Amino acid sequence: MLPKNIKRILIKYSGEVLAGVNSFGIDPKVVDTISDEIISLTKLNIEIGIVFGGGNIFRGLSASEQGVDRVKGDYIGMLATVINALAIQEAVVRKGSKCRVMSAINMPDVAESMIIRDAINYLDNKEIVIFSAGVGRPFFSTDTGAALRAAEINADLVIKGTKVEGVYDKDPAKYKDAVLYHDLSYDTAIEKKLRVMDITAFSICQDNKIPIIVCNMTKSGNIKKILSGQKIGTLISGENNDK
Repeated sequence: MLPKNIKRILIKYSGEVLAGVNSFGIDPKVVDTISDEIISLTKLNIEIGIVFGGGNIFRGLSASEQGVDRVKGDYIGMLATVINALAIQEAVVRKGSKCRVMSAINMPDVAESMIIRDAINYLDNKEIVIFSAGVGRPFFSTDTGAALRAAEINADLVIKGTKVEGVYDKDPAKYKDAVLYHDLSYDTAIEKKLRVMDITAFSICQDNKIPIIVCNMTKSGNIKKILSGQKIGTLISGENNDK
């Protein structure tokens, strides 16, 4: 079950969500929709941390499989997440809300350095905080970065946004008989090697007892529905209620 009186959440958006119907880049209409939804959540008195992937611009792991140096590829991917973060920040600020971009890679002319006490202070003051550049080191995914930031800011919930309804037993894009899980335990998600998040990210959330909801982020309003108690997507928690 979700914790009661959720105060602070960490939302992880895949980079592909920002591309919209395209396979690459940032769709301004999607940026507009996401920024509106984020702002609407602040009116619910929810403190919001956000992490964006960079797959709409560059994927370090995929590039390494084509001969690109893995370390350099991962750093390029981290920079892609900064680009996404800045795009959303610009839209949110333009619409009158306060939003900070913090980076795990030092780039003071572009974003604030990732200092956790500053991040918590901003959240306490109801400012939206976008965490970028992953954990600042290669070989770690943005999912791991999202889980780490969620633990550091003491988030009550992680919401992982995808383009599908939740976690399936196999790829629903390839298999019409794929079955959607409504509830999973951390242990089952790890044992089944469900690729919606990596094992490190699952383990961080498990160790810190942070439930995860995986849902379709292309459907506007899903986050509000989750926070209002509606059953959306797949809940991953410590409870043994796999189904």
